[in-house]
Amino acid sequence: MDDPVRVAERRAVGFPVPWFEIPDWRDRYGVVAGVTGRGDADDPFDLGLASAAPIGAVLNRWRALHRAFPQFQGTVLARQVHGATVLWHEARPGWTIFEGADGHATAGASLLLAVSLADCVPIFVVDPVRRAVALLHSGWRGTAAGILAAGIAELTRRGSRAGDLIVHAGVGICGACYQVGAEVATACGEPPPGADPVRLDLRRVIARQARAEGVGAVTVSSWCSAHDHGSFMSHRASGGRDGRMVALLGLIP
Repeated sequence: MDDPVRVAERRAVGFPVPWFEIPDWRDRYGVVAGVTGRGDADDPFDLGLASAAPIGAVLNRWRALHRAFPQFQGTVLARQVHGATVLWHEARPGWTIFEGADGHATAGASLLLAVSLADCVPIFVVDPVRRAVALLHSGWRGTAAGILAAGIAELTRRGSRAGDLIVHAGVGICGACYQVGAEVATACGEPPPGADPVRLDLRRVIARQARAEGVGAVTVSSWCSAHDHGSFMSHRASGGRDGRMVALLGLIP
């Protein structure tokens, strides 16, 4: 299989929060699509609701994130469980937290979809024809469980065509940094390895899955949350001490 096209999210200069946006998607597809970064080394922009950071500080960062995107009236996220459940949302105001889901989809403008991350891969899916989007949280369990296929199915049930979809596998841990057991690689559809440990490139697996679903265009981020730990949160690189980044995707009204 050919390697997928690599795209580096661009850091927004002068933005009120640390923010890396997928190049050209705002102008080309009319969406906000990107991920928060680490920010200040001495005061990381931790958005994890279950992190060790004081909850007041975390909520203040969420408020700053909301203010950074004033064109959006609402945000949805969920307590993630590394599964393949994708929720469909109508436009709604305010901040809503759901239980037990790892993906969100909508055709409602002014609604931001959010997933939290610290090595797992955010998958951004855009249908520029019917104006619908899905945002998925994909670690190895979600990748093995088929969360990308579930997200695509949620969109196609509502009128999208797989060939019209644009998929980007965003900032996450790279294959060189992600050593796993043979059973994990096999669960993700990789050929049986010769020996442990296996270096698993989740984004390459996700790109292969997207092509198998008939997706029209696929790209992957060239950033690694572990290699580029100075810019992003990484559970592995920090020995479990890091908080969480948040990926966002929404249709601009």
